[in-house]
Amino acid sequence: MIGSDGEQVGVLLLNDAIAKAEDGGFDLVMMSPNADPPVCKIMDYGKFKYEQSKKANLAKKNQHVMQVKEVKVRASTDQHDLEVKLNRARKFLEDGNKVKLTMRFRGREMVYASRGAEQLKNIAEQMQDVGKVENMPNMEGRQMIMVLGPLKK
Repeated sequence: MIGSDGEQVGVLLLNDAIAKAEDGGFDLVMMSPNADPPVCKIMDYGKFKYEQSKKANLAKKNQHVMQVKEVKVRASTDQHDLEVKLNRARKFLEDGNKVKLTMRFRGREMVYASRGAEQLKNIAEQMQDVGKVENMPNMEGRQMIMVLGPLKK
């Protein structure tokens, strides 16, 4: 048994250990039941659970959840509009999120799918400093999709 101050008390009977814990106003908590003899500790179990939840919340607060942000472009998107969308994608990548570039083809634009692939490859080259290509451009129905991931810091 381990006392409330962290010192080893010794081997006690279960009833004696429970009585000693209750005398101090604490709980008797089994720390390792598989040991021979089992190890118990005198502690305030409510306070222990509260501290554990505080540690878990602090760890959860400091972690970053990666999201997939989508930027839609067309094969006929003008240069300035494309730059605005790429600046937005650049900001997403700098924040640590993935960017899904979607190029939609309507009507007869399907004939020029190769131009769309070239445009997506040019976009990938322009974004090399902040992100890397995770999925190369591929057609899914009437749209071409490419995924960029942030570079490791």
